[in-house]
Amino acid sequence: MAAAQGHFSDHSNSADDKGSAEAGAEAGAVPSAFRQAVEALRSARLRPEIEIDPTRPPQRLAPHAYALEAAVVDGEDDLADGRLVLLHEPAGHDAWHGTFRLVTLVRAELEPEMAADPLLPEVCWSWLTGALEARGLPYGEPSGTVTRAGSHYFGGLAERRPATQIEIRASWTPREGPGGAPDTAAHLVAWCDLLCQVAGLPPSPAGQSDNATGVVSLPQRRGPQQA
Repeated sequence: MAAAQGHFSDHSNSADDKGSAEAGAEAGAVPSAFRQAVEALRSARLRPEIEIDPTRPPQRLAPHAYALEAAVVDGEDDLADGRLVLLHEPAGHDAWHGTFRLVTLVRAELEPEMAADPLLPEVCWSWLTGALEARGLPYGEPSGTVTRAGSHYFGGLAERRPATQIEIRASWTPREGPGGAPDTAAHLVAWCDLLCQVAGLPPSPAGQSDNATGVVSLPQRRGPQQA
């Protein structure tokens, strides 16, 4: 993973603001635990199929936020894509049962035979929890949705074959470690395991096998994902 700088939700780490007294005051307001968690995200080592970049985080979900977007790439094809957002509420959040929260969106296009599987939503949700558990990561308060959406094309687009997309939206509370920061690098690696599994890639040699989660990957697909 490249050492991308990105933006905190309060923009206090913008390189253009260095040397500004106002920016320095803002930077001092960012909790050290949050800075530690963000630095861990920036330094995580990921599979070569993953292309990842910082993106502007949401502004109103928490006092501090950092976001990444990623895609599983095979040549010129995006097999799956997603976004991972780190939220931090120093005073704690009743619904989170902690001070940090990870929020994600993962998307991939499905082959027709997989799209018709009635158990697909349950299987995809198990991939998320299985990816965290396979990495030995403690977490709490998981919640989310799995959505299967189909598109049929008409008129000038009638030559396109019908397409079905799976979308996983989820959030969970990572357990905090020494210094009050969770092991966000390990959570990012687990999240990338989920992306690769949805994309249909085999597990990495250094990672857990698909049997560790009790499910198999989707067949590998081709074609870019559409927003």
